Amino acid sequence: MKKENRRPVDVVVISDVHLGTYGCQADDLLRYLKSINPKKLILNGDIIDIWQFSKRYWPSSHMQIVKYITSVLSKKTDVTYITGNHDEMLRRFVGFELGSFKIANKVVLNLDGKKAWIFHGDVFDVTMQYSKWLAKLGAIGYDTLIVINTFVNFLLKMIGKGKISLSKRIKDSVKTAVKFIDDFENTAADIAIDNDYDYVVCGHIHQPQMRKIKTSKGEVTYLNSGDWIENLTALEYNNGHWRIYNYREDLIAQAIEINNKKSKTYQTNDDIFNDMVAEFLTIPIKK
Repeated sequence: MKKENRRPVDVVVISDVHLGTYGCQADDLLRYLKSINPKKLILNGDIIDIWQFSKRYWPSSHMQIVKYITSVLSKKTDVTYITGNHDEMLRRFVGFELGSFKIANKVVLNLDGKKAWIFHGDVFDVTMQYSKWLAKLGAIGYDTLIVINTFVNFLLKMIGKGKISLSKRIKDSVKTAVKFIDDFENTAADIAIDNDYDYVVCGHIHQPQMRKIKTSKGEVTYLNSGDWIENLTALEYNNGHWRIYNYREDLIAQAIEINNKKSKTYQTNDDIFNDMVAEFLTIPIKK
């Protein structure tokens, strides 16, 4: 899609893409990115899944996301990469800036006189704080479930049935999972209210949400960008308003053609990272 035909957006927040895993919907994300012209692009954690990173699975569509991110930097788009738990290795580079690209642990934006506190959200995850090995094991199990789900949906399509999400059904039916999500949202809201933020924006739990939360201390709008594995959602701020973007409802983005080149063969994980670093070294420096 030509730049002049792309939809202008003030701020776009994307999280939990998990590049490098079988569940990542990189083609659909690329179509979405090619449909918009954002002033600010916030990559709110778990964009690259370093936990499960393997040269055995790094298709060209995943590298195209990296290439697209570097390309928009030359088009007056500010890009902030906020670190998450699956890409925690990048936390050693927090504070790094190159042109209009920077790496951070959190961001506070002033949006039309209101403050938006944006961070990934893994800081609230007890398993991350005390049992990281358990969290990593769960990530592997989740990715395996996504692969199984893909096969199940293929069979359902063959017999004329609609798609299902096994992981979503599990999360919606397990009371502890529902309680975890509720506790996560309320904890984020409590801290945001204590710090006089108007919006608190997270990712991490793969649960798109936008709602006002009131406590005895005040009120805040809690937002979660969801993910690009199951929900295919993002957050958009434009003309003073937030909304949850849903790719499955965007027929214009879905119609965008993308060029899927043959995947490059990598010998080691270092080769992949070197390729990504080479892409970021092409970022133009603002004068």
